[in-house]
Amino acid sequence: MCAPALRKHEVRVFDNADALAGAAADVFLDAVCSALEQRGRFAVALSGGKTPKRTYTLLAEPARAGAVDWERVFAFWGDERCVPPTHSDSNYRMVAETLLMHVPIPEHNVHRIICELTPEEAARLYEADLRRFFVSEENVDSERGSPKTTFDLVLLGLGEDGHTASLFPGFDLKKVGERWVAAVEATQGRGPRVTLTPRVLNRAGLVVFIVEGKEKSTAVAEVLQGDGSDNNWPARWIQPKQGRVIWMLDKLAAQNLRYGRSGDRGEETAS
Repeated sequence: MCAPALRKHEVRVFDNADALAGAAADVFLDAVCSALEQRGRFAVALSGGKTPKRTYTLLAEPARAGAVDWERVFAFWGDERCVPPTHSDSNYRMVAETLLMHVPIPEHNVHRIICELTPEEAARLYEADLRRFFVSEENVDSERGSPKTTFDLVLLGLGEDGHTASLFPGFDLKKVGERWVAAVEATQGRGPRVTLTPRVLNRAGLVVFIVEGKEKSTAVAEVLQGDGSDNNWPARWIQPKQGRVIWMLDKLAAQNLRYGRSGDRGEETAS
C-alpha cells in the first residue's frame, strides 16, 4: 500500500544528512507507488548537485531498487550545465553514476538534456521532448493548450543565493513567457546552462526540496519565511497549482527557521 496523501505544503527537519537522505528516498518510493497505481507510469525530474547524491545511492541499493518497476519510470532533469555528459560537472553523469547505472531502467526512458549543443538549441529540443511526453488529449488545458499536470515528482535543491534548478536571482520570467525550458546565459564564475521553468515545474504533482548544511540556512529562512522580493529568491516561484511541496532539511539548514513540533509524525515542522 502507498503512504497516505501529504498536506500541500510542509517542512520536515531531520537530525543529520543521512537521516534526510533516507527519508527523501522513502518519499521517492511512495511517489513511485502512487503514480504507478493511478497512472501506470512515473515521471520524475531529477536534481543535480551534491545534496541528492546520498538519496540516489540509497535508491540504488537492492532493497529499495527492487521495490520499483523501472520499466515504467521515466527520468528527466530539472537543469543541466552545458557540458558533455561525461564531464565531471554534468548533472546527468552524477545521477547516472549514483543511480541509473545500478537499476534496470530502459535507456529510452532516460531523457537527458543534450547540452553538447548550444544552450538555445538544447532548450528547444528538450521542450519539444517534454511536450511530446506530457501533452495528450486527456491531459491538456483547452484554454491554454498546456498539460494539466506534468511530473509526478520534482526533486530540487537550493543554492545559498536562493536559486533552484538554474533559476538564479535576476532570472527574467517575463522574457521566458510560456516556455517550459530556457537557456541561461553564462556569467562570471558560472557557465551556460539549461533549466526547466516555473511554467512546467508548477504543474507537478509533488515537489521535494532537499537541502542540507548551515550555509543554506539563510536562504531557507528567506525563501520560506522572509518578506523580500521573489526575484531575489527564485525558489519562491515554485508553487504548484494543484500539487504539493515538501521541504526536507537537516537541522543545520533549518536553524534559522521559526518552527514547532508536529505531533502526528514526530518531525519538526516550520511554523
